Amino acid sequence: MKKTFYFIVAIFFAIFVAGYYYAVFPAINPHETSFWGGAFIIFLILVIVSTVRTIKKDFKNKKPVHIKEIRFLPGISKFFLGLAALMVVIMIGGMVVGFTLFNAKRYASLLKVEEYDFSEDMQESTQVTDIALMDTESARKFGNRKIGSLSDVVSQYEVETDYTQISIRKKPMKVSSLKYASFFKWLNNRKSGIPGYVKVNPVNSEAEYVPLKQGMRYVPSAYFNDNLQRHVQLSYPTKLISGYHFEIDDEGMPFYICPTMTARVGLFDGMDVDGVIVCNPIDGACKFYKKNEIPSWVDCVYSGSLSTKKYDWYGTLSDGFWNSVIGQKGCKVTTDDYGYKIIEDDVWIYTGVTSVTGDQSNIGFILINQRTSEAKYYKVSGAEEHSAMESAQGAVQEKGYKASFPSLINVGGKPTYIMVLKDAAGLVKMYAMVNVEQYNIVATATSQSEVFSKYRKMLLSSGSKDSEGEETLKTEQIRVEEVRFVDTEDGTVVYVKDTEHQVYKQAFKENEELILISEGDTLEVTYEPMENGIHLLTGFQIIESVEKDLVRDDTSQGINLSPDMDDEDFYSERQK
Repeated sequence: MKKTFYFIVAIFFAIFVAGYYYAVFPAINPHETSFWGGAFIIFLILVIVSTVRTIKKDFKNKKPVHIKEIRFLPGISKFFLGLAALMVVIMIGGMVVGFTLFNAKRYASLLKVEEYDFSEDMQESTQVTDIALMDTESARKFGNRKIGSLSDVVSQYEVETDYTQISIRKKPMKVSSLKYASFFKWLNNRKSGIPGYVKVNPVNSEAEYVPLKQGMRYVPSAYFNDNLQRHVQLSYPTKLISGYHFEIDDEGMPFYICPTMTARVGLFDGMDVDGVIVCNPIDGACKFYKKNEIPSWVDCVYSGSLSTKKYDWYGTLSDGFWNSVIGQKGCKVTTDDYGYKIIEDDVWIYTGVTSVTGDQSNIGFILINQRTSEAKYYKVSGAEEHSAMESAQGAVQEKGYKASFPSLINVGGKPTYIMVLKDAAGLVKMYAMVNVEQYNIVATATSQSEVFSKYRKMLLSSGSKDSEGEETLKTEQIRVEEVRFVDTEDGTVVYVKDTEHQVYKQAFKENEELILISEGDTLEVTYEPMENGIHLLTGFQIIESVEKDLVRDDTSQGINLSPDMDDEDFYSERQK
């Protein structure tokens, strides 16, 4: 009977442990506190079972049980109790050895930071195509609106709330998978899977639904064996997985990127990435990559929260623990949010750096590569991001727009915040640029090209000079060789090429008089010079026009002219 009892107990206990593991699927990893906590609970249950068995036997034999006697547990109970106590000791000891008091330098060394010169390393911007100005909240609204227009999709699926910032051929893109709207809709559609995903361009605010030839079976919203988190964790039971990020490769194929973590300090602390698991949600194939083997198309390995936490360790603990508590000399931390910027084909997070005293100003900012954890620090003093956001909102306070978290760009050698202004519905209505060093210099406009033009004019009127101490704008006479009107996402841009092969551009909406320029005209132009030879035109005056010498009989050029057409109409038709 004794053997039968223990056998039955063992069977039920095994079923309980297996059920718990399947339901919770914890990582079997010593760097996870829940691993030791789970072991403690198991051993404690075994202590209770073995002790209850002894007490029950005493009652059956009508042997009185006293508290004093219960303290003297049977040998098996003492063994399991000792193991349970050992689990507690390991957990407490592991936490203690990871205290920053004993490991300040180790925490600080988790991120290597190189200092760069802003005007030299940060390429000058004439327009923003590499910065995700749209925040995730706005991306959700655009994505939901796009799916809402698809009647065959919206009845069964919703868009995941998490959007991943990625780079597609060096352009920013936010992507999110669809999800099952409920358990029963998963049950009805599990064979076909999730039919597609959503892409939102954070620069021009365009959303696109991308259908897949074969649906995604392994997704976070699925259940049982189809659940992505369970599938990946059970495929790699010893890996400590931190997050499941939806991404697409350059061909548009969907994947889930699952960073794996390990402790760099003590047993549980200083958590850092040691690789990623890439899961194909269509067929469930999973593959682990070490840090130095991660494919180049993968963008989100180090999350923004992890990257900023590592910098905070670096900024506060580089000179030791006691300095971070007393005196705090040289201690600095990141601001409370971050944005994204595309450099080459990688996604970098941007955030400002301020003193731990919190004096509402930045002493610099950092860029951290989300794939490699490379960190660049730029020593730029000025307004912190939230102050710049308030300045931008104040410039259009009558509209009630809210500013997104800004990013930093180089305009004429001047560090400049750029951001979008959103209405109450979360839609992008305007762009804003704020000078970091003088945040009373604020430009707002409905298009990028217009806000850049306004901002440069403000810099000129305020006496701002470029990084070499020269005036940012120049004036000279040119002879026009060619005029072109090019349609862009921000409207029509006029390109004027002179006989010296220099090109000047300006948005047509900024100056409709650009229509008066003809080939052969002599102009006095005011412009901001660019190294690539395509300069930014801010103003012009026609010194000599070829239109004055035109003969009214211009039918040889295919122009239909009326005999009673006046000069103004003639020149207008000639310009067309």
